[in-house]
Amino acid sequence: MNHSSLDSTMMLTSFGSFRPLNYFFFSLTLLVYLLSIFSNVFLMLIIYFESSLHKPMYIFLFNLALNGLIGSSTVWPAIMENLLSDTQKMSFLACLVQIYWGYFYLSSAYTTLSVMAYDRYVSICKPLQYHSIMTPGKVKTLLTAANIVPLFSIAILVYLTSRLVLCKYTIQNLFCDLVTILNLSCVKSLLVNLCGACMLASLVVFPCTIVLLSYALILTVSLKASKGAQKKALSTCSPHLITFINFGVAILFFAVYNRYSSFLPAEVYILITIDVFMIPPLLNPIIYGIQTQEIRKCFVKTVRKNEIFFRICELTVFRKSTSEHNS
Repeated sequence: MNHSSLDSTMMLTSFGSFRPLNYFFFSLTLLVYLLSIFSNVFLMLIIYFESSLHKPMYIFLFNLALNGLIGSSTVWPAIMENLLSDTQKMSFLACLVQIYWGYFYLSSAYTTLSVMAYDRYVSICKPLQYHSIMTPGKVKTLLTAANIVPLFSIAILVYLTSRLVLCKYTIQNLFCDLVTILNLSCVKSLLVNLCGACMLASLVVFPCTIVLLSYALILTVSLKASKGAQKKALSTCSPHLITFINFGVAILFFAVYNRYSSFLPAEVYILITIDVFMIPPLLNPIIYGIQTQEIRKCFVKTVRKNEIFFRICELTVFRKSTSEHNS
């Protein structure tokens, strides 16, 4: 392993010098980040504590929410720190860690969405066989594969990247990404490029194919079904489809920018970063909370429980203060 590169310091130049306006961007970023954390954690708690939601679809959704926490926490705390700093520095080792979790977030999101698409296909196209196909053992296997495969695949890619010898140490982005590091290396690594292409095919293209194939089969079956069945299929699939399209468009923009970054202004990269690492983790829980009837019911029940709890607390405090006043 090349220790000289690991010990080096990277400079991030996209932030520019510190300005009072940075306080506004910091506050806005912090607000959206906290909302993202709250919405994902709240969704996870509802799924965890509500036994009626202990079904494959919601177990996969729990994993997607956890993935959203990883994605937003990989990038935004570091960006907020740099917004309030005069010099934006990062060690190469920290840069590799950020690449690892950032790419894990992207690839794990795709594998999880493909597993969710397969679950919807079985639910709609083979409803009588659903429970015999989506057994607890199979759910665990699919969930494990959706996380373990990206976990180890990205680890190999990051290890190969760590062995690169760097000639330049200036990053003209908001955070570290693989393409930037490859451009900073002294020698172009065919092995890293080949490994990256394999990762792209196995962790993005293949999951996308599964999603598209699943929905093609769902559409074929739905067209032959009754109006009521079509409506039910639409309500069941729409949150997942919206999430997949939103995430797919964001990743497409990210890939296009990495390819043609020299021809595009830096502001485009900032918008793409927001679209990839902030919008999906924030919107996914909201989309599922609004579109999914069972989650809506559990949300209302949870709010009512807390409302009753707070009313009991208020009544207890009021009675206690009244008795003390009378005495």
